[in-house]
Amino acid sequence: MRGQWAEASSAFEATTYVNELGVPASAHTFDEVTAWLDELGLDVEAWYGVRVFTDAAPADAPLPAHGLDALLEAEFEAGRRDPYRQLGPQLHVLARRRA
Repeated sequence: MRGQWAEASSAFEATTYVNELGVPASAHTFDEVTAWLDELGLDVEAWYGVRVFTDAAPADAPLPAHGLDALLEAEFEAGRRDPYRQLGPQLHVLARRRA
């Protein structure tokens, strides 16, 4: 979505990358995260996709002068329901220790 097609193609097989802030980061799938949680005796209560609509915006982009509430509402709704949450480049997972 940022027009970095060569980088996008090489990212399919990568598990690490340098984010737009220049910081090394790791990419993990939802299945990997839930497997780790299972090994730790935790059950997933909920999970959310993050930055479903806004990931293409540069980190230093100014907040919109109008419509910020609508943008946040759209992100919240997309981030909590399939298939949209699966498109979020980041995820938040809430887990609880098994009884």
